[in-house]
Amino acid sequence: MSYNDLFIRACRKESVDRVPVWYMRQAGRYDPDYRKIKEKYSLLEICRQPELAAEVTLQPVKRLGVDAAILYSDIMNPVASIGIDFDIVPNVGPVIDNPIRSAGDVERLKPIDVEGDLSHVLETIRILDRELEVPLITFAGAPFTIASYLIEGRPSKSYIKTKTLMYSEPAIWYQLMDKLGDMVITYLRAHMAAGGKAFQLFDSWVGALSPNDFKRYVLPTIERIFDELSDLPQPKIYFPGVASGELLPVLGSIKADVIGLDWRVSIAEGRRRLGGAFAVQGNLDPYVLTAPMDVIEAYARDIINDGIKEPGYIFNLGHGLFPEASPDKLLGLTEFIHRYSEEAIARLGRKESHHV
Repeated sequence: MSYNDLFIRACRKESVDRVPVWYMRQAGRYDPDYRKIKEKYSLLEICRQPELAAEVTLQPVKRLGVDAAILYSDIMNPVASIGIDFDIVPNVGPVIDNPIRSAGDVERLKPIDVEGDLSHVLETIRILDRELEVPLITFAGAPFTIASYLIEGRPSKSYIKTKTLMYSEPAIWYQLMDKLGDMVITYLRAHMAAGGKAFQLFDSWVGALSPNDFKRYVLPTIERIFDELSDLPQPKIYFPGVASGELLPVLGSIKADVIGLDWRVSIAEGRRRLGGAFAVQGNLDPYVLTAPMDVIEAYARDIINDGIKEPGYIFNLGHGLFPEASPDKLLGLTEFIHRYSEEAIARLGRKESHHV
């Protein structure tokens, strides 16, 4: 079986003959095949059935021809194992039955038991490791983003309860960060042992913090996660979520291979802010996919031209796919990225050899 390792090579800043592409939330609500499955099962019910979760993970790889699969799961899955009761409510998101508001609430959190409570996730990874011809990316939610749900009790725009705890009760905050950091480390290590080929740490909402607050209240735990997983050979991605451009200059200390960028910062500027220390991934605004195909291609062309100027570039969106996205446009975009980037890299190679 031939294996497409373009994504892995790009993560390691190795040479590629075309730009690899995958999409955040590529296994999800925009796909009519997935929507048929969701008529019968909830997200959490799908996650608990390894064969079904593997099928959903595989669907976009077959439909779109992307260069990596992203595990069908949810960032909230591991918190059930540490003692949090929650549900994923349609059109709302995670809703927590027992939000964290006190030192006692944090102290009650248990260590994660991946084999005991989340064996279905590991079995899904094992199935996909056997069936995929592209790398499987697994993922976890980063401590700040998970904490924002646990403290607010549901998705928030202001994060007022989260920030109140962070500023007013720093000892409780750091204890929570430590416990969530332990959870993430154990969870992702188990993923890699089961057959994951890379992982992404999603910090979707950390852009709500100033750089100084990020450095003080969050970065030490992010550093520890990547430090403690640095012995693993698989590529490691940190995605600091939306509106996180101001945080990029303070990420140089983490032992990740790739940083995901949102659409508010260009690839060139993102690299500059990161000091050239990482491969980069991104960063088309997902809602560009509402435009005509020639407009989508023009945006993609500019991003690719930026991306291929230096080794280590993976095409992605600046955030996850939205439910109304067109599968046909996504397929057209994927084909365009492959075709255009191959031609552009070939031209670049000819130009460089001409100057030698």
